[in-house]
Amino acid sequence: MDYAKNILETIGNTPMVKLNKIVEGIDATVLAKIETFNPGNSVKDRMALKMIEDAEEQGLLKPGGTIIEGTSGNTGMGLAIAANVKGYKCIFVIADKQSKEKIDILKALGAEVVVCPTAVEPEDPRSYYSVSRRLAEETPNSWYALQYDNLSNTAAHYESTGPEIWKQTDGKVTHFVVGVGTGGTISGVGRYLKEQNPNIKIWGIDTYGSVFKKYHETGEFDPNEIYSYITEGIGEDILPANVDFDIIDGFEKVTDKDGAVYTRKLAREEGIFVGNSAGSAIKGVLQLKDNFKPDDVVVVLFHDHGSRYVGKMFNDDWMRERGFLEEKVRSAADLTARREDNELITIKTEELVSHAIERMRTHDISQLPVMDAEGFVGSLDEGDLFRSYFEDKDIADRPIKEIMNKPFPIVQKNASLEDISKLIDKNNPAVLVQMGSDKFQIVTKHDIIRVIG
Repeated sequence: MDYAKNILETIGNTPMVKLNKIVEGIDATVLAKIETFNPGNSVKDRMALKMIEDAEEQGLLKPGGTIIEGTSGNTGMGLAIAANVKGYKCIFVIADKQSKEKIDILKALGAEVVVCPTAVEPEDPRSYYSVSRRLAEETPNSWYALQYDNLSNTAAHYESTGPEIWKQTDGKVTHFVVGVGTGGTISGVGRYLKEQNPNIKIWGIDTYGSVFKKYHETGEFDPNEIYSYITEGIGEDILPANVDFDIIDGFEKVTDKDGAVYTRKLAREEGIFVGNSAGSAIKGVLQLKDNFKPDDVVVVLFHDHGSRYVGKMFNDDWMRERGFLEEKVRSAADLTARREDNELITIKTEELVSHAIERMRTHDISQLPVMDAEGFVGSLDEGDLFRSYFEDKDIADRPIKEIMNKPFPIVQKNASLEDISKLIDKNNPAVLVQMGSDKFQIVTKHDIIRVIG
């Protein structure tokens, strides 16, 4: 009989798949190393098991112990799977930008999950780095995996992923491209491949808001480059010990939008349902296409499975809210399509200012058309309204007609985006769109900003 003694024996030996439609125009063979075939559906299973086994061998992880780690989700899954087989408990600290699916899966595997804010400095006591360290210090019989600086991470890929890629390409690989987070994958694979052939180029995919690219090119750690970004699994605001910059030939940055859009393209054009960092990686390959020749073999690694992102990159509403959805917006009707079934929120001239404040707060809106029995006669803008309120608290009990501005301009539903944009300025924050004889919608500055760029 042919079977694995436990699930850990199924880690590795993931397939290599040729990409076709999505890489049209690239003069090279592009192969994807698809790590979703690991039991935890990600490349992180490899290093999670290696870190645990090395910690056991070194006496750092003892029977009945607790594994503690700060994770974007995938390392936690790999650690949790191994911990369940080996009899350890897990506490994972995760940043709040990570998908709900990742958090739910960690809990499903029996781990305790602590969620921390993303938009804080690494040294902030609320950051997931700081919380992880504190929990490791406070928890008896615990081991802090520390994937960023634990060199077993790099060793796992030197020992398994790199040799697999070399064997699967029959030694013909010329470029290796992968998203960089902890740095273990690119450093381990890169070191192995360059030992076989020093001419192989190793490219890291970075994201805007991360420090890797500039540091690699200049040696400068620039804190001004650090800001919050949406892309998951790649980029950092620290320099992990696992990132061997000497192994890496270059970094290529990919935007949040492109990473999300190309994650969806991989599913729809190649039938490969993978995660956010895969979208960034393949877009990075496309941006680097001038570096490739017809006889080259480019290997790009896809970290994890698309199921982690069904509420994010694979959700049209989530994409649309961030202006990532590639929609053709040409008219007022296109701008208001997602709320065409919603009633326009308005206020009457004789209602009180306090009613307007409450209505804006309840519906999370910034502008209100003002009506009387004849139709639209005025408008309210959040900025003007609250400024008036804080200058004179008594204004809350006065009627709207005493503070309203001129009415918003009205356009027909076939009005062009350009025509609408000309009507919106600092003195006029919105326009009304006539959808039917008595049905109207509103278009604001935010709606315009959402669809440009």
